Amino acid sequence: MLDNAIIEQLKSVYANLESEIGLVYSESSNSKQQELVEMLESIAGTSPKISTKSSGETYDYPHFEIQVNGKANGIKFSGIPGGHEFTSLILAILNSDLKGKLPDDMIINRIKALKGSIDLKTYISLSCENCPDIVQALNLMAIYKEDFTHEMIDGEFVQDEIKELKIQGVPSVIHDKDLVHSGKSSLVDLLEKLEERFGKDESSTSNETKDLGEYDVIVIGGGPAGASSAVYTARKGLKTAIITDRVGGQMQDTKGIENFISVPYTEGPELSAALGKHVSEYDIKLLEHRRVDNIENGELKTLFLNSGEVVKTKSLIIATGAKWRELGVEGEKDYLGRGVAYCPHCDGPYYKGKDVSVIGGGNSGVEAAIDLAGIVKSVTVVEFAPELKADQVLIDKLESLKNVTIIKNARTDKVIGDGEKVVALEYEDRDSGDIKKIDLDGVFVQIGLVPNTAFLGDLVEKNKFGEIIVTDKCRTNQERIYAAGDVTTVPYKQIIISMGEGAKAGLTAFEDLMLS
Repeated sequence: MLDNAIIEQLKSVYANLESEIGLVYSESSNSKQQELVEMLESIAGTSPKISTKSSGETYDYPHFEIQVNGKANGIKFSGIPGGHEFTSLILAILNSDLKGKLPDDMIINRIKALKGSIDLKTYISLSCENCPDIVQALNLMAIYKEDFTHEMIDGEFVQDEIKELKIQGVPSVIHDKDLVHSGKSSLVDLLEKLEERFGKDESSTSNETKDLGEYDVIVIGGGPAGASSAVYTARKGLKTAIITDRVGGQMQDTKGIENFISVPYTEGPELSAALGKHVSEYDIKLLEHRRVDNIENGELKTLFLNSGEVVKTKSLIIATGAKWRELGVEGEKDYLGRGVAYCPHCDGPYYKGKDVSVIGGGNSGVEAAIDLAGIVKSVTVVEFAPELKADQVLIDKLESLKNVTIIKNARTDKVIGDGEKVVALEYEDRDSGDIKKIDLDGVFVQIGLVPNTAFLGDLVEKNKFGEIIVTDKCRTNQERIYAAGDVTTVPYKQIIISMGEGAKAGLTAFEDLMLS
């Protein structure tokens, strides 16, 4: 099932396993059952600590669970976790032995403090690039909370369930037939949602603010700009920490990267992992799965984190990047995951043979429309401006597709649903002022990025777009507060530019500390 190169890699990954890991599969007459068994047996062959056996139970499709020292730990897989989910299986085994990259004590305590018995199912597609993040985060929660189960379910095998639950996008996290979450997310986002939904046991967590100490430099953000800033300040001997939701940031969601000079091709997750590895080689404190709630400015900047922790710094570098911009129209949030989507690669297969719209005529919108045109019945591109803003080569390709309609100078007004799913889109013809309607099944929003600066309030000066105004040395209007990357007014939101700006911010912070 697995080629020799992968087997040799797994032998190295699992060389130090200490617990007895059981891959316990159910019996099934499904045509792909043997494929699953062969995969599990191949993995088991990479370590004497891993074994496979049949549970004796019967399922309509391939299914298995993980046991640790003979006891189920709450992690289940329905389907064959290949493709993007193969990594989820490999990490589930490693993490079940409490090895690999694990959350720190603060996050673990928050997971354990979740109230009640929680049983979640995540419906995925093997082509989905965002699904593994959700699966891996929820698997970690199952490992640390005894009455927490999580099952990855490949939608291919449960089409009737998909229809019954009215799922139109992946990943979709379901609890007791209710949608808990849809779309890309991170461990801290999911944890906050679960705390809000199920509650948390306050008695099991301390109400006292934990002081994390004082640093020379704190970088908020773990993407290209943030990682670059931290590496440069650490190399200068400054005591440095990074506060981030996840290492890599928005770059984690980037598919192909072909303009990172000297590297002809890479992908966001791979480059993010390389960033994390580089950061780990320096004495940099990584405070991951955290956000900054508030900042008090002064001689020392005091940062209050959503984890209940507080930390102080002499210099602050803001490198929080940007996120996908939402339409902000009626119906958008109501039908997220039920017809409204932001990732054509992930959710496109759910609209095979259907009519969809792409909102946005820039590069990302036109690329999305081209990709979707090969799957769906028809694509309608809706662009606010009088002309498409994408590169001409992309526009030429789009215009050559027979199942694509382009509507320009149109303002999206409303996403219309029937209470269960999207059925239409309303837009205003900006020439005539008329409101028009398109009957369709899905809306893919591709209208660019918005900087992650809302948490700053009026701490630093920003432009009308919310971008932080910086000098040529990344200084803001506040002493010893700097900003770098997509969060700033620097033009061209590119990975390579963000890295350079991050380096500049780090060097400027060092320069100012030496002169103070």
